[in-house]
Amino acid sequence: MKIFFPIKNEQGTVLVIAILTLLLITVLGIALLGTTTAYVKIVGNEKIHKISFYTAEASRSYVAASTALYGINNITVGGSLAFPNDADPSQRFALDSKQSFNGSVEYLGHTVPPRGSGYAAGKYRAHRYMMACSGFGPLNTETQVQAGFYRIGF
Repeated sequence: MKIFFPIKNEQGTVLVIAILTLLLITVLGIALLGTTTAYVKIVGNEKIHKISFYTAEASRSYVAASTALYGINNITVGGSLAFPNDADPSQRFALDSKQSFNGSVEYLGHTVPPRGSGYAAGKYRAHRYMMACSGFGPLNTETQVQAGFYRIGF
């Protein structure tokens, strides 16, 4: 029969191991908190950028609906019309309290209609335009979108 004698100098070891484990878990938690905070900021900035981008895209629809911007009033090469107000190009069209847009439509000249457009090359002209649209979102974000388009006419 073996006689077991417990060692008397290990009292408090469990307490030291528990404290070290808690310290390790605390350090990991603080590191994860910093990573999570940075990720939340990244996602927030991406959301704000998307809002201003889609506001600039909405101004493209505004141009399509405003035929005066690319009609007979805008056929001087190098000339442009600003929207929503040609007299004050800095004025913005407000979608809501956080979103607005403005921009310009510039006439680039005319050429033959593109192939497959269904228009005769000798009879019609393809008037080329370039629109520069600026969308403004929350926190003074601004996104610019440029797009070219044609207007078929005489």
